[in-house]
Amino acid sequence: MENWLVAIRKSKGLSQKEVAEQVQISQPAYFAIEKEQCKPTVKNAKRIAAVLGFEWTRFYEDGAEGKGE
Repeated sequence: MENWLVAIRKSKGLSQKEVAEQVQISQPAYFAIEKEQCKPTVKNAKRIAAVLGFEWTRFYEDGAEGKGE
């Protein structure tokens, strides 16, 4: 079962590497965010949200893991 961030990225037809490059972070750093091993900084949350087209505050909402599936 995919989390909401993976589902959004895949719906846009982007790879982890492509998103990471656009956000200007490493692919392993983006992978860790997708796997919910860490939360992005506010700056990176805004960049990821801009690339993928969602509200950046979603990273910090309670229960965000189950949304958007």
